[in-house]
Amino acid sequence: MSTESYLHKAHESVKMDRPSQRNAADRDETLRRMLPVQKLRLVSSSTTYLFRKNLSPWSSSQSKRTFDCFCVVSMLPLLLPIFLLVGLGVRLTSSGPVLFLQRRMGRNGRSFTILKFRTMEHAVRGAHQPVTTCGNQRFTPVGPFLRRWKLDEIPQLFNVLLGQMSLVGPRPKLPEHAISSLPCRPGITGAATIAFAREESILDRVPERDLENFYHEVVLPAKHRLDADYMANATFLSDLKLIVDSVLRRWDSAILESLLNSWAFGQGNRVQLSGNRESESSSARVPLVAQMDHRATPEEVRAL
Repeated sequence: MSTESYLHKAHESVKMDRPSQRNAADRDETLRRMLPVQKLRLVSSSTTYLFRKNLSPWSSSQSKRTFDCFCVVSMLPLLLPIFLLVGLGVRLTSSGPVLFLQRRMGRNGRSFTILKFRTMEHAVRGAHQPVTTCGNQRFTPVGPFLRRWKLDEIPQLFNVLLGQMSLVGPRPKLPEHAISSLPCRPGITGAATIAFAREESILDRVPERDLENFYHEVVLPAKHRLDADYMANATFLSDLKLIVDSVLRRWDSAILESLLNSWAFGQGNRVQLSGNRESESSSARVPLVAQMDHRATPEEVRAL
């Protein structure tokens, strides 16, 4: 899907249920405060961002490619037994193929087939929901475990060897979610991956009727900000840190929680968020956010 057609779709959805200009401005301010980033260009009132082409020297360097290949080749002897065990677990617990193949957008707008272990029941007819949450998909018996520990991503090491992906970079988007082509290889992990690692659990709190609009108008722009920040400032050390954080599962849900709360403020009493499955502290404050009959002041936000 081209940039122009995506923006048209986004604006049409905004027309159907448009927040006030103040709400949009507050959402923009939340994104700027939570995700400080350089080298971005605001292109719509619904906070849709495009990547600029200037990159850090490391982002698209041959050294980064050599580092990726060295890491993958050296890790394969250790990961191959895990690969076989996970594949066997998928095969024995559900019918259908072991691997899930999907078209994603790669470097310079070229599409490729991403490899994952299948975590959802094989859909013979129809397609899965475009935005995945913990509650709107039919997972295999081992699917939630694989997703929680990111074991379903292991086959993407072969995408790295094929030159379609990197170990660290922006996650490759579905064609309908890509608003601009990536000027560098997409990654298995990255800043947005760590910030949105618990995305499916948190998105499960959004009412189904609002899920797609929330994802397109709030989540995707935030991911694009993080991706653009990475591409503009990436170094060998930053990649190494992101890899270590991913292996040690140092996830950080603060950004998505704040975006969800800010969005709920803007919707007023129209939206009732369900409880948070991840933390008691978040579940204690989100209903307050969703049910307030006035816009919270900055002091009230900080107090939550």
